[in-house]
Amino acid sequence: MSRALRARRPAGAPRAARIAGALFAGVAALATLAGCATAEPPSPAQPPTLRRLTEQQYRNTIRDVFGPGIVVVGRFDPISREGGLLAVGAAQASITPSGFERLGKIAESIAGQVVATGNRDYLLPCQPADAAAADPGCARRILSTTGRLLYRRALTEAELGRLLALSEKVSTTLGSFHEGIAFALTAMLQSPEFLFVADAAEPDPAQPGKLRLSALSKASRLSFFLWNSSPDEALLAAAESGALHTPEGLGEQVQRLLGSPRLEDGVRALFSDMLSLENFDTLQKDATIYPKFGLEVTDDAREQLLRTLVDHLVVRDADYRQLYTTRRTFVSGPLGMIYQVPVDDPNGWTAVELPRESPYHGIVTLPGFSALHSHAGRSSPTLRGRAVRELVMCQRIPDPPASVDFSQFNHASQQKVSTARERLTIHNTEKTCASCHALVDPIGLALEHFDGAAQFRTIENDALIDTRGDLDGVKFEDAAGLGEALAKSPAVTNCLVNRAFAYSRGRAAGKGDNDLLQWLHERFAADGYRLRGLLESIATSEAFFAVSPPKAAPAPASRTAGLEAAPQRETRS
Repeated sequence: MSRALRARRPAGAPRAARIAGALFAGVAALATLAGCATAEPPSPAQPPTLRRLTEQQYRNTIRDVFGPGIVVVGRFDPISREGGLLAVGAAQASITPSGFERLGKIAESIAGQVVATGNRDYLLPCQPADAAAADPGCARRILSTTGRLLYRRALTEAELGRLLALSEKVSTTLGSFHEGIAFALTAMLQSPEFLFVADAAEPDPAQPGKLRLSALSKASRLSFFLWNSSPDEALLAAAESGALHTPEGLGEQVQRLLGSPRLEDGVRALFSDMLSLENFDTLQKDATIYPKFGLEVTDDAREQLLRTLVDHLVVRDADYRQLYTTRRTFVSGPLGMIYQVPVDDPNGWTAVELPRESPYHGIVTLPGFSALHSHAGRSSPTLRGRAVRELVMCQRIPDPPASVDFSQFNHASQQKVSTARERLTIHNTEKTCASCHALVDPIGLALEHFDGAAQFRTIENDALIDTRGDLDGVKFEDAAGLGEALAKSPAVTNCLVNRAFAYSRGRAAGKGDNDLLQWLHERFAADGYRLRGLLESIATSEAFFAVSPPKAAPAPASRTAGLEAAPQRETRS
């Protein structure tokens, strides 16, 4: 992502963040006393959770700890989607023995790069007096500093002692200080303390008999929510000082995180999860039918969607609803062939505002949405309509029953004698299909001017395409009208609130959260439906950190299979 798209912190940002944090707490208190603010409604607390790092969180953490030059190569165990989100599934995810073996190789590669001759001088905080021998003082500094960032807390003396002993033994045996450090780093990168984010609860001194999250757990929860990465040094220091347990300290840190360029990573992660963009990893198009839609277009379609989201929601801090009508986006050379427009930089990205007469209005018309929710060789009003209902409006559409007879529909499709609207009319003679298709097809048919590769067309099989439809009683003529209907639908903004809250906590919202979600939505609306305001409301809410006693003791062996194995690095000569 170009730096031009990233939120910039003004000069004096740390001081501004402190002032903003104090103002946040003060204004909130005054508003409550004056009756100008609605108090946060109660929401059920949940037991402490244990969440596996997602692949992107792992990669972001390595980048933030060791720098962007470290390459992470390897496959990760997949995480199952729960409650519509991978972030919720992460609380149910384990690591398989084969997955742990792969993680060992990834850890070995990372450690080797960190201590490599070209990197060690600026990635390690000190260098040994003699590179061919152990140096306990320098090793302690390296491992304690790095371990604090990887474990999201200071290492205990016992943990540090074991790592120092391992490092010293290898350094002495191999005659290389840096080999010893590499072995210790590999061990840390395979530790459950790094690979899993475990909540820690403690007695709440303000509410005897109740628990609160530890300050360090609060730091991790904030950082993974807003940055999709581990806490930085400033956030860890705020936790260790106890500042995160105060409204002023919490407000200051939330403002700092929201003002950082790393917020872009958090927003990308939130919407990648919400819009199921991992499906791009398996997206394929028939090269005979869509010769322009190659691998480069596939990659750029996902990036275009994320760039548009970041520009609108982070850089311009604009109304979320306008995402469904905006004509502002970014076009690359490969995407220029899909749009059939010239681009300023064929090898980069060009910011554009498409003309009013352009058929591309809003994010559901971008290739990152319309092409993703299509078949390999044709468009699909049903897939597109279902994606809008489920991903954008949080409305569950049941899968078709196994007994449905698709023969008539498939025959019409194969003969290419009708438009998608006519084929679906034939298909909907099946009574078991009609009710669900009535919900999704009118939405998807509005996008039929875009073929399976998101290329504009007006005719299908020599017949004019009819894009008229309605969204819950709101009629429209085409994709632009659909975007306007989505922008006005309360279900769209409610869905974002629901998903953002579930994403932040790693658990799906339940019935007991309804009042809280309504409160968050009211604040979202009062702030002009701006994402930053919503993220701030969640991150500073009591519900975000609420914790209850654990229901039962965890079973580490089943959740961390193989994690106690020895580091998998091979000895290098």
